[in-house]
This record gives sequence, structure tokens and C-alpha cells, in this order.
Amino acid sequence: MQPAPTQTQLTPVHWFRNSAPYINTHRGKTFVVMFGGEAVAQDNFNSLIHDFALLHSLGIKLVLVHGARPQVEQSLKNRGLDSTLHADVRITPHEAMPAILEAVGAIRLQIEAQLSMGLANSPMYGSRIDAISGNFVSAKPFGVRDGIDYQMTGEVRSIDVDAIRHNLDNNHIVILGPTGFSITGEIFNLLAEDVALTAATALGADKLIFLGEQDGIMGRDGRLLHEMIPNEVDRLLRDRQDQSEISHFLRCAASACRQGVHRTHIISYTKDGALIEELFTRDGSGTLVSHDPYEEIRRATIHDVIGLLELLKPLEEQGILIRRSQERLEQEIEFYSVIERDGTILGCAALYPLDVQSAEVASLAIHPDYRKGSRGADLLAFLEQQARSHSLHHLYALTTHTAHWFVEQGFVEVAVDDLPAPRRANYDHTRNSKVLKKHL
Repeated sequence: MQPAPTQTQLTPVHWFRNSAPYINTHRGKTFVVMFGGEAVAQDNFNSLIHDFALLHSLGIKLVLVHGARPQVEQSLKNRGLDSTLHADVRITPHEAMPAILEAVGAIRLQIEAQLSMGLANSPMYGSRIDAISGNFVSAKPFGVRDGIDYQMTGEVRSIDVDAIRHNLDNNHIVILGPTGFSITGEIFNLLAEDVALTAATALGADKLIFLGEQDGIMGRDGRLLHEMIPNEVDRLLRDRQDQSEISHFLRCAASACRQGVHRTHIISYTKDGALIEELFTRDGSGTLVSHDPYEEIRRATIHDVIGLLELLKPLEEQGILIRRSQERLEQEIEFYSVIERDGTILGCAALYPLDVQSAEVASLAIHPDYRKGSRGADLLAFLEQQARSHSLHHLYALTTHTAHWFVEQGFVEVAVDDLPAPRRANYDHTRNSKVLKKHL
């Protein structure tokens, strides 16, 4: 039997089919997407606009939040003005505001213009997108901190949720910039990350997405961290102690999770298609910060039966596992546990009681694309915990192919006669399975 293709081997047709669950899941959801002025200045920003248009065409409600730092710095330089940073926050004198408004306004107009494109030979053909911006962000002065008067630098006071939702419900893309308006009519310079965080939490957004220069968050070994939870973010930030773009994103991601935005994504604007890959493939392209672990081990339910059948069938056809019908799986579902990622069953195992002191580990299977790593061991540990909670003292496993792996997990090979009597009576001598045992 041919192995299932990995995500990178999928043809366009298979890729599109595999994206269907995500298309259905995301339709009608609200995503807040933040990107800095650096992204706008990139040559591939047109491709990012095309991806926004694609998300919009799939029924996703988009709030785009843009920054403008490099454009503001250039605008200030052109006017011969200085604007210093303290703790990575710009000190904004009154005379700098015209330059800031010029830069922010130019970016907003650029985004609106690119979303309005409809050339027949472009991905925007027939998209008909209405982009809306306005005084949706209320601001207040940042004030004096550490003896520093930040002048026209502000922070978000509130978001006009009703107005934004009204526009989203009318199929508009809402654009927010790094400025806000006070009740006295003043305009304040804001951090775009703070605008995105406050908008996402106020709207109860389904996702908050940060587009940065890096692919995501890198671990100490230089590898991409695909999933994190807020407590892990806190530990990482304590080690970093810097004011980089990624650190800003991480702080906002952890805060968003704790305020009800269940999933925050940190991905690259430099990698073409990274946004689509993150949202419509199982493994994504960047780092996901979620309130709960993205991948979980749990007891199986009757709704998992179809996923179990798909996972077990290839191993049954190879003779590695004993065939189990859908009816049998439904009857025995209480004995199964699964590893689930984003609605997909990646692994399973069953714990069948044999007598008052022992149980059998059976049907342990991991999806071919996810056999690297510790998922099998994690699943076995989950079963062992179940066994201990029922005061069991021995685990048995019968296998024709994976005896060595079970030995690595602390099992020892024993004779068939060591099996409890009921299981020994049902032993299939034609398979000649090895019997392994572990004391708990």
C-alpha cells in the first residue's frame, strides 16, 4: 500500500480538498491582522493583499491594523525633525504630528488602493472589496512616565465595537491605523500592536494574527516553536528581556489569550503564502499561541470513530494491527484515547481491562506524518495514568512489529502463559505475537 502523501507532497487538488475543513471553520469568523510599516514596504506586499482578498472571499471578517514606523521616521527626516524612542515607545512632540499623519494616511490610502484593484489578469479580479476606515479608535495621552513626557503619544482608551461590527456585517474590510482620537478632538500616535490587541479583545475576535519579519518564535535550538501557551510565553520573555518586534508580539499574544482570544498566530510577511499556509493547513507556517494546548490527548468519544477507522485501516491492511470493524469500535470506544490536533485524530490507543490487576494496551497507532517525536510515548503515559487511577498493577501489550519500542518504554518480554487466563484463552497463535509486560 502506498503511504499517504505528506502536506508538502500534496497536489493542488489534494491540498484544496484538505483545506475544506478550515474553510468551513473560518467562514463567518472575525480575524484581526496586524502588520507593520516594514511589511507595507516589502516587494511582496501585493501578494499579501491578494491573500487578504482571498480570506475575504471565503467569508472571513477582516480587521487590518497597520503600523508605520519606517514611514514615520522617513517623513520626520524629510522635515528635519527628531523624534526619539524611550523603552521602544516614540516620544511625539506636537510639531511631529503632521509628519506622522502624512505617513499613516499614505499607508491607509495605499492599502485601500491595492484592495480596490480588479484587473482581469490579477488575483483581485472580481473581488469587489469595500475597505472602511474611520474614527473607530478612542485614545488618551500616554502621559509622563519615568519622568519622560511622551506628549502626543497615546494609548488606546476604547474601540467602537458596534461601528466596526456593523461594517464587518456589511462585508467590508475595516482598516485601523496607529492613531486614535480623544474626546477633546486631539489625535494621538499609538502603538499598532496595542491597537490590534485592544481591537481583538473588544471584538471577541476568533484570531489575532501578527505578521512579522521572522517565521515565528524560535527556540533555543534555533528551531521554530509551532505551538505555545501563555505560561510558556512568560518564561520565554523572562529570558529575552528585549524590546524587539517579536517580544512585542509575544506579550500581546499572551495577553490576548488571557482576555478571551483563544488563538494568536505569529507568522512571516516575507514568506509568500505564509498566511494561507498557517490558516488552511494542519501544521501551519509560524507559531500559534493558544489558551489551551493546540494538540491534546483525551478520552475518545463516539464522534471519533470515523477518525479512528481512517487511522487504523492502513496498519490493519499491513497486518500490524488486528482488524476492528466500525461496529466494534463504537462498542469499545470507552476504552480508547486519542491525540487530536485541530479536529484531526493523529494517534490512538486502547486500554482493555483484563482482570482486577491488569489491562492490555492495544491499537496503538500514530499518523505516519507525526511519528517523529514523543507522541507514542505520551499516549502510552496517558494510558498508564488511567491504569494507575484504577489501581491496576500490570500492563500487557501484544505485538508483531513493535516489540523493541515497547521494551524502550519499560516493558519486558514474557511468555504467553504469563497472560491472565481470559486473555490467554483468546491468544491467536497464528499471529504469534510477542507478549510484553510492564509493572506499574
